[in-house]
Amino acid sequence: MPTLQESKLAFIGGGNMASAIIGGLLSKGVNKQHIRVAEPWDVNRNKLAATGVQTTTDNVAAGSDADIVIIAVKPQVTQGVCEELGKAWAGRVTLPVVVSIAAGITLNSLQTWSRTPDGRTPHVVRVMPNTPALVGEGASGAFPSADVSAAEKELVNALLASVSKATEWVEKEDLLDVVTGLSGSGPAYFFAMVEHLVASATALGLPQEQATRLATQTCLGAGKMLVESSEDPGQLRKNVTSPNGTTYAALQTFEAQGFKEIVDKAVTAATTRAAELGNPKP
Repeated sequence: MPTLQESKLAFIGGGNMASAIIGGLLSKGVNKQHIRVAEPWDVNRNKLAATGVQTTTDNVAAGSDADIVIIAVKPQVTQGVCEELGKAWAGRVTLPVVVSIAAGITLNSLQTWSRTPDGRTPHVVRVMPNTPALVGEGASGAFPSADVSAAEKELVNALLASVSKATEWVEKEDLLDVVTGLSGSGPAYFFAMVEHLVASATALGLPQEQATRLATQTCLGAGKMLVESSEDPGQLRKNVTSPNGTTYAALQTFEAQGFKEIVDKAVTAATTRAAELGNPKP
């Protein structure tokens, strides 16, 4: 099996997430000529072409002979794309590894749609990345089809490492819905928290520009502490909280307002919605 550096990579779809992964790959020294992108929208395609990768509007031209095919299209067009590629792989001895970031589309659907005319199915890995991948700080959840080998998993790890600082392989496919509720949607929870912190400080008299700078750096610093510390989040929270001090007063307010329950409900709602998107009603 080729290494990531040796592999031919095809991106079917050239939107933000695909662009982020491509940028990460190029920063890791992957040969531009090894990357092809099929993207119908001129603006996205021209932007990617400017990086030196090969671009086309033809899915088959991009993915027919690739070693790794990244499905990065909207869920509603995934079936047509997979069926088109499956037919194009009819004469291949070895099928590519398919990595899907199409939200909610199950492994069973992906393999069924990608089946070649002679009945073979590619090895497939579903991935749930998140938007911090755009700045090289992503977190991804992944789940492989049963036929994915250890070497293929390492290949996918190397691919995702270009944009994700954490890639977690979950034990069951439905846990990808939980990953969606946690890290997939998580950046929006974080942004909402910062938005409200800034609004509260501004209402209390701090200029908005100063409040924004202080809030964003506070959250960046706290995030770095979480990543670099050997202590868990609960202990880090305790370290900042003096008995009857300012932080204690704020956290008591959180507790009185049901902060834990609010977070539980939010993550559960996102997880449930992810499951619904993956299993639409007829």
